[in-house]
Amino acid sequence: MDDRKVVSRSEWIEARKRLLAEEKSFTKARDRLSQKRRDLPWERVEKEYLFEGPNGKETLPQLFDGKSQLIVYHFMFDPSWKEGCPGCSFWADNFGEILPHLRQRDVTLIAVSRAPFALLEAFKKRMGWRFKWFSSFGTDFNHDYQVSFTPQELESQIYYNYEKQGKHPFSGEAPGISVFYKNSRGEVLHTYSCYSRGLDMLNGAYHYLDLVPKGRDEEALSPPMSWVRHHDRYEI
Repeated sequence: MDDRKVVSRSEWIEARKRLLAEEKSFTKARDRLSQKRRDLPWERVEKEYLFEGPNGKETLPQLFDGKSQLIVYHFMFDPSWKEGCPGCSFWADNFGEILPHLRQRDVTLIAVSRAPFALLEAFKKRMGWRFKWFSSFGTDFNHDYQVSFTPQELESQIYYNYEKQGKHPFSGEAPGISVFYKNSRGEVLHTYSCYSRGLDMLNGAYHYLDLVPKGRDEEALSPPMSWVRHHDRYEI
């Protein structure tokens, strides 16, 4: 890093403007991709699910909480674990204070995990989070949206990120995000889900790291996110 080329102000401006042209092209390409995402066909959610949250038992339509659009972060928290996944906690830290802004745009953002609600609430309190977190314990919700796997599936092949995978790094749990829409008839429709690196765009901290000279600085790490801890376990 200390050997990076240092140039005059005018040379730096020229180099920056060349990169700016590429950044603008990327932004326009991202806008086109985002529109294609919104233009995807939808599928009707036929199955009924029952979740446990701060207000007791609620159905999937009730999780919309008065809005027509629902974003579910599939938070990795197996019922046998004592705390949530550090990586998912890293993403949850990025929810921050955006919830009121999302609600102004007709969006409810929640997290859903398989662990019992009491475990979720205790961990949420420890982390200081304010988003609503629901337990799908005893339902097929996580399995149906490809973020939880049976022991039999783990012994053979799992279906994750829209393809069969023989080796799965997440044991029986995996991260993901699913989006739903509730129409005027009260029908719930599944509009989008993403997994793996598709979650990148929802982690603001990573995008800040992409701006600095060292970047994410994960190239020598295996796995790359092995540096991540729960935010109350960092030494600095």
